[in-house]
Amino acid sequence: MNEIFSLLQYSFFTNAIIAGLLTSIAAGIAGTYIVSRKTVFISGGITHASFGGIGLAYFLGLNPFIGAAFFAIISALGIEWSTQKAQIREDSAIAILWSLGMAIGIIFVFLTPGYSPNLMSFLFGNILTVTTADILSMLVISIVVTLGTILFYRLILYTAFDIDYIKTQGFNTSAIRYIISAILALTIVMSIRVAGIILVLSMFTIPQSIAGIFTNDFKKMIFISISFCFWGVLTGLVGSYFFNLPSGAIIIFTLILSWAIIKSAKYLFTTYQLKLLQRQDP
Repeated sequence: MNEIFSLLQYSFFTNAIIAGLLTSIAAGIAGTYIVSRKTVFISGGITHASFGGIGLAYFLGLNPFIGAAFFAIISALGIEWSTQKAQIREDSAIAILWSLGMAIGIIFVFLTPGYSPNLMSFLFGNILTVTTADILSMLVISIVVTLGTILFYRLILYTAFDIDYIKTQGFNTSAIRYIISAILALTIVMSIRVAGIILVLSMFTIPQSIAGIFTNDFKKMIFISISFCFWGVLTGLVGSYFFNLPSGAIIIFTLILSWAIIKSAKYLFTTYQLKLLQRQDP
């Protein structure tokens, strides 16, 4: 235990904890919306499409996160436009932009002279390499997501569950969904630093699935999702240090293991209660 606390003297570890907390807040809120709206694979499509921006940024010598953010926003807006205007099924639009982004990214990576070892951190995540600049950008996005949710809570709630009601109130539902999609895209790109392109989808679904075991209340799900997401991040950090394994993989493994244990415990408890009721029933 003392060795764990001694890690706090290192700036890279404290940066990782702060980044994990900020990511947990943003992913917990955004993921609850995504899961409630039953559009989980939108986050996967946006994430993989952003790889095109990473490849292009490497080729042009720019910051990869700028390219990722640009492609992610374009992909998110493209998915919304395709489903609303072009009358393309949402799953088809996601698959098209997912594949296109990955293809563009791979092409530009191969066209880039030499090889950058940082590319692996984008694919699998490396929270221990988070910089102060990364934390500042995460802080801004987390504040935007949090304040936006607080100020427009009912609007977001109805957008997730009953979009037709918002239409009857005279709101521009297309504009609302475009804005939410753009913010979701930035949140997803922010989370790539923690879990990587391959695994980031899990941070927007597993904590929310765990929260769904305890409650169906949207607000409560947000808080529970944030808590379990941060728990996964902390476990991933410690596990990465002691076992020399990728932090992103340990974070996701911890979350899935937590979900399995809690789900099993609830099933056993429910079964036990039913048996007690059956025994008491004359």
